[in-house]
Amino acid sequence: MTGALALGVTACGDDDSDPVTTNGGGAQSTKPEAEVKDVTGGITRVTLDAGFVKALTSLKVTPAPVGDANISDKGVASFPVTGGSVKYYKPSGPVQPYVQGELDHDGSGLSLTAGGKKTELEDFVIDPGTSTLTGKVSVDGKVAAPSAPLFFLDGRTLKPLRLNEQKTKAILEGTTVKLKQEAADLLNKTYSLTGANALKAGLVIGVAKITVPVK
Repeated sequence: MTGALALGVTACGDDDSDPVTTNGGGAQSTKPEAEVKDVTGGITRVTLDAGFVKALTSLKVTPAPVGDANISDKGVASFPVTGGSVKYYKPSGPVQPYVQGELDHDGSGLSLTAGGKKTELEDFVIDPGTSTLTGKVSVDGKVAAPSAPLFFLDGRTLKPLRLNEQKTKAILEGTTVKLKQEAADLLNKTYSLTGANALKAGLVIGVAKITVPVK
């Protein structure tokens, strides 16, 4: 349960934050209070924001799931969690950021198609220390970036951790997913978007809900 709680701050950063890991003067313990060495199973769901969907529609960009991902009729994109590990340190301790590790989503992603071009964003990795989601970017089948910053995960809207009725899964809901500048630049260049049509950093993609098994 404590290990699952560590995932609750997977994205509690501020887009202006610049987290730095320090060890203090060495007098305080740098041992993690909790550690999940092997995160197996689970799923990350993102309820796509109406504004994001409207922006894609106006630009005639069609989103679609890639690999094991799924997009429901209600506009919820789902990406299976395939692995990762997380360490949780005392928030007031010498180690900052106090949540470190990653959550992997291999074999799934999102594609964007417009003007005869298709961009695939896949193999997402959530970094809790930087509140960033990175992923592989391919354009028309060719890898443009093996690991690019795609989304900022704003956890200031994150709800408290809760368990399902069977107490077998931890549910973390409410993180706001926003477009990173690097992703905006890449997409604008790919689809020749300029001026009022250009995608901008900070565009709200949706709200995330992470569900992971509690061991």
